Amino acid sequence: MSHVFPRHTKARLPLVARGEGCYLIDADGKRYFDGSGGAAVSCLGHGDPEVTAAIKDQLDKVAFAHTGFFTSEPAEALADLLIAHAPGALDRVYFVSGGSEAVEAAIKLARQHFLEIGQPERRRVIARRQSYHGNTLGALAAGGNEWRRAPFAPLMIETTHISPCYEYRLRREDESAEEYGRRAADELEAEIERLGPESVMAFIAEPVVGATAGAVPAVEGYFKRIREICDRHGVLLILDEVMCGMGRTGALFACEKDGVAPDILCIAKGLGAGYQPIGAMLCTRAIYDSIADGSGFFQHGHTYVGHPTACAAGLAVVSAILNRGLVARVNALGAALKDALHERFGQHPNVGDIRGRGLFLGLELVADRASKEPLDPARAVHKAIKAAAFEAGLICYPMGGTIDGRRGDHILLAPPFVMEERHVDEIVDKLGRALDAALGAAG
Repeated sequence: MSHVFPRHTKARLPLVARGEGCYLIDADGKRYFDGSGGAAVSCLGHGDPEVTAAIKDQLDKVAFAHTGFFTSEPAEALADLLIAHAPGALDRVYFVSGGSEAVEAAIKLARQHFLEIGQPERRRVIARRQSYHGNTLGALAAGGNEWRRAPFAPLMIETTHISPCYEYRLRREDESAEEYGRRAADELEAEIERLGPESVMAFIAEPVVGATAGAVPAVEGYFKRIREICDRHGVLLILDEVMCGMGRTGALFACEKDGVAPDILCIAKGLGAGYQPIGAMLCTRAIYDSIADGSGFFQHGHTYVGHPTACAAGLAVVSAILNRGLVARVNALGAALKDALHERFGQHPNVGDIRGRGLFLGLELVADRASKEPLDPARAVHKAIKAAAFEAGLICYPMGGTIDGRRGDHILLAPPFVMEERHVDEIVDKLGRALDAALGAAG
């Protein structure tokens, strides 16, 4: 009998034995292509010798030193590397252990920034429905994933939510993509004015929405309009790139594709590629200076902030992404995979939309392509697809509640950047078998 507290108490999971490149192998020797990188984490695949060597080398020097007493060489080097490639005025890096911690730190920094500059009335956070920003209470409150929020709603800080930029579902037939993007962005201005501009401290969004909605990018111009609105009202723009950043969507920082830079940015997942738990919050020099020139103390922190071994892993991972030309590889392989998905599923009666950027792709499932009517939630097709794909030897990331937290199903794909062209056919073939099995069983 296991004494591990699992994610789902009724699940019976195989024992993972080892990883080789794009594959995980269980104790019985079965191989699984890691088509979602776990949860868009394993961007370098499994068993990368340079990363594991960097971790071992750091362990031989010093595994851990509390940041209340020391900084460390890998933390300093990784911060320098990130800022050298970061967009806009981002200038400082606060290392944490994962995405939820990064978002939690961002929200608290936004609040303290306004306290330090004498605007204590700014306390409200605006986010978007069908978003996900993490599972700690502050991050969960910011997120718009209704089924995750519901049990803990009485414990969460007050936030408000506007519509996502979700072209497939929300763009009207009588408007262009540009017109739709402006309409969607203008919801933010209306909400700021409703709440009172002097009370709003931040707007948080994912450049490409991840697990909750299935790789949904904004239309062109949307985030530029969002940036203008935030600037006009003195509201901080927080971009959550925990899932879509670090090369995943075809640029080291996902917001580069939208031509904007945030005031605060959150990364994780691909930052450590699964080799160590690490995340980071980046902020502008102006925000940092509000603390440095004020109280001098960011009233936040965790034991493993700036963990030297985790930072050594992150430094090796980001260096690999940059030095091996993996961002260009993501764009090329992402285009090839997207084309193959369109060829195989573009006319599938239950595939309504194929979307995403780079190697961050989603398929939205429907009961009817013409009407976009979603599948009956009671069928839980996403769960059947996950099980069927796993049986076929493909790890993918299907989810339900795509449209409003209850209706809608999608499949998220986020394979390793080190995949090869031959793997495109393997992904599409195994996914096709899973769809046939699941939709047949569900019907």
